[in-house]
Amino acid sequence: MVTSRGGSSSSSSFGISSSCCKMFPVKPSSPSSFTILRLFVLLIVFIFIFNFYSRSILEDEENLNLRLPSQDSVSQQQLSSEKLWETPFSDGLHPCVHPTSRYQAIEGGDNNHYITVRSNGGLNQMRTGIADMVAVSRMMNATLVIPELDKRSFWQDKSIFSDIFDEDHFIDSLKGDVRIIKKLPTELVSVPRARKHFTSWGGLGYYEEMTKLWMDYQVIHVAKSDSRLANNDLPIDIQRLRCRALYHALRFSPSIETLGKKLIERLRSHGGSGRYISLHLRYEKDMLAFSGCTYGLSDAESQELSLLRENTNHWKVKKINSTEQRIAGLCPLTPKEVGIFLEALGYPPSTAIYIAAGEIYGGKTHLSDLTSRFPNLLFKEMIASEEELKIYSNHASQTAALDYMISLESDVFIPTHSGNMARAVEGHRRFLGHRKTITPHRKGLVEIFDKLESGQLKEGVSLQHRVQHLHQTRQGGPRKRESAPDGIKGRARLSFGPFCLPRSSIS
Repeated sequence: MVTSRGGSSSSSSFGISSSCCKMFPVKPSSPSSFTILRLFVLLIVFIFIFNFYSRSILEDEENLNLRLPSQDSVSQQQLSSEKLWETPFSDGLHPCVHPTSRYQAIEGGDNNHYITVRSNGGLNQMRTGIADMVAVSRMMNATLVIPELDKRSFWQDKSIFSDIFDEDHFIDSLKGDVRIIKKLPTELVSVPRARKHFTSWGGLGYYEEMTKLWMDYQVIHVAKSDSRLANNDLPIDIQRLRCRALYHALRFSPSIETLGKKLIERLRSHGGSGRYISLHLRYEKDMLAFSGCTYGLSDAESQELSLLRENTNHWKVKKINSTEQRIAGLCPLTPKEVGIFLEALGYPPSTAIYIAAGEIYGGKTHLSDLTSRFPNLLFKEMIASEEELKIYSNHASQTAALDYMISLESDVFIPTHSGNMARAVEGHRRFLGHRKTITPHRKGLVEIFDKLESGQLKEGVSLQHRVQHLHQTRQGGPRKRESAPDGIKGRARLSFGPFCLPRSSIS
């Protein structure tokens, strides 16, 4: 029962005895008790405020740690940056160009058999062809007359051999291998010559058969020098002779060598890092017309390139499906694609990039997609004076020689298409110690770029991972030599594979 103030009672719903719930009068609080209570409340408030601000301070420190990398993180970033420039592991391989003990130096005196040559193509096509002709002259026991260079190609370059190459060095460095003279003897200028188109990818047996021509002629004129020798099935000493001719004897002329070294020094001093990428940006008008690659171009530009291809007689293929070419990885990367590619590899925007190429089709309009990401693009005209370049005006092969030197000595070489220069520089860099050469996997990159274009993939960590993984084994390091693909038979199988890096175990 609970007693009400009025004295009446009512049933307790809890059944609690009245003895447990009597009302007692409350005594007033003393002053000391009130002070203690107030201090207790203040203490509670102080503890709450302290905990709140302590938590905020800890969170700020954590955020600061995220924004400011630790010493270990900085070291890791520096290590990653160094990896962008480091030379791939050579696996113990080194150049082997010295003759074997079986090789015999030529004897002195005159040789009554002479080979004259008209080298065809651009600079690198001619260089390879001349090296082949040195080897052919050796196999046919002939005196080689300094080759005449191509003056009828697309570039219309009137340069002679000594304008591009050090003629005296070429003759002297090969004097134990092949007799080389500057001009055909006067008494032989007017004699009948055997005019011969040597078959492509010929081997030793073929050229031994060709020596029968000496029974009727003293002079054989070779109208084309490119692709005259097989890459396989040749004696090792002939292969090594090709290497000596290509990498030792065919030194550029003194004027080109002098200016080339100056430009390399200027590039290394540009930007302060001492490093630069040489980008062989194959985006010239003739390249795009020849390949039929018009992705990213306007209708007017595509039409202009189609007309150029149709009107160039020695380009045999006239109708090309640009889309199919690109999907198959047969098109050069566009400036925009190159920018995405370099960024995904990890190179910073400040990287010095030398453009080893002719005039870029569309000029600044198309280059803007690259310069927006990498503004430190450099051309010959930016690192050489007008006076220095004056003598090379209208001499495409000589300016190509400057590009070759700069690319050969670059910290990283990146070709956007696998043309003659790309293969020549890559091979030479392997020969000099597997210098870093990143060869874009164009077919794989096209798939990635198309996903970016469609929104299926965004730029960032995922893109970087895909691009870097795709190019792990495309850095210029040693690779296993591949044989001819299935279905390739007969003489055609001899055209596959590099020829100039025997293993160190071969003496």
